[in-house]
Amino acid sequence: MTQALYQQARLSRDARFDGQFFVAVKTTGIFCRPICPAPAPKEGNVEYFTSSVEAAHHGYRPCIRCRPDSAPDSCAWQGKNTSFERALTLINNGALTTHSISALAERLGISSRYLNSLFQENLGTSAKNYAQHQQLMFAKSLIQQTTISMTEIAFAAGFNSVRRFNDCFKTKLKLTPSQLRKSTSLTKKTAIIRLFLSYRPPYAWSQLQTFLQHRAIASMEWCNEHSYGRSFTWPSSTRNINEDINDGLNDDGDTQSKAVTGQFTATHQPDRNGFSVEISISDLNYLLPVVRNIRRILDVDAPIAIIEQQLATVSGLTPHLCSGLRLPGTWNIFEAGVRAILGQQISVTAAIKLVTTLVHSCERLPNQGESYYFPSPQQVLNSDLSALRIPASRKASLHQLAQFMITIPNASPEQWLSIKGIGPWTVDYAKMRGLSDPNIWLGGDLGIKKALNQHDIRLTPDTITPWQSYLTFQVWNLL
Repeated sequence: MTQALYQQARLSRDARFDGQFFVAVKTTGIFCRPICPAPAPKEGNVEYFTSSVEAAHHGYRPCIRCRPDSAPDSCAWQGKNTSFERALTLINNGALTTHSISALAERLGISSRYLNSLFQENLGTSAKNYAQHQQLMFAKSLIQQTTISMTEIAFAAGFNSVRRFNDCFKTKLKLTPSQLRKSTSLTKKTAIIRLFLSYRPPYAWSQLQTFLQHRAIASMEWCNEHSYGRSFTWPSSTRNINEDINDGLNDDGDTQSKAVTGQFTATHQPDRNGFSVEISISDLNYLLPVVRNIRRILDVDAPIAIIEQQLATVSGLTPHLCSGLRLPGTWNIFEAGVRAILGQQISVTAAIKLVTTLVHSCERLPNQGESYYFPSPQQVLNSDLSALRIPASRKASLHQLAQFMITIPNASPEQWLSIKGIGPWTVDYAKMRGLSDPNIWLGGDLGIKKALNQHDIRLTPDTITPWQSYLTFQVWNLL
């Protein structure tokens, strides 16, 4: 965008630009979202940045009024470098709270120097500063949106001590956590954490809700006209909190015995362009990666305007495009893989019955009023799967996938192809929903073929790279 376009977007306060850039005011040292209700400053006193991290690196502190930390994440840096994207994922999930830069670089297979150069090139700051900024912004959201104690917030945001938490606030935001909380009107104490997750409109909630509702597992997921929720587990071992967001395994492969447990309910609020989310979790230290995963499942950070601009180039599809269509995720890659295996060559209804049976049989009956959790690989491996009325070969595939995830938890899903009964469709479906990979085209899917034939659409998916997953869901939506 040019300076003139930035100015025009800022003065119009158009919500479609929210999160795509940030406005920093030189005279106050504060940066805002373009939709901030404060009086518009003179153009000569303004600087523009494509990310909140960049604005903070230049010495500006976030506006308390418009809360730029709650804006939809800018996607300006995405798609440029695989190592950089992977580093972002790991850092967003706390990789630098307990491990060093050199340890992170070693995990990525690159040098510390190269890792920092990637961050300097893409965000204008170091990897450590980026991680600290993410921790601060998450802590700021918790202070302004919840009533949990400052000590709990410090550890939930990934700080190793309250002193470090306070020092970082004073240095970066020019105020103390207590001063920030005084500016809010929250007084009621509650065990449930309530947060607001913004998205950049449009957002096709009706289509997403319908998709999730048709695939919801009884007593594990709940879905109605306005909300979606589910129970979840998260690995509690030190090593695995720094793994990818979808690993979902402890050192011994058992997520159920040691895992942090919880549930969330996300209620759509279209008038506010976001979701009001209620979260209960057994250990607040894992709140940050859990919130990140909820954002991924709801796909609130998609640069939807850019995606739809590219989708509009598909001949024959334009009249049928559903504006704001998102990618509905599953909690992790293992769950997505199990759903895909049980859904091979049968209807959605039949597949969900099988998945529900698996969940209920592996965990047995929970205490009254409690929710079921999706079984861990170890639980699936320990089960004889006798409750499932499927061929023995498919049961063997489930057992082998469970064993694979226990033995090589960080393996790429492409390595699943060595398992008998798992083919490219299963791997691609698992990547699309379990990893939210935006560039998966399920051209071999029977539903895709049927929809294309019904509407006489001829397309070349490669032209939609890197958004082929959105093309897949657009075509599915025609059924």
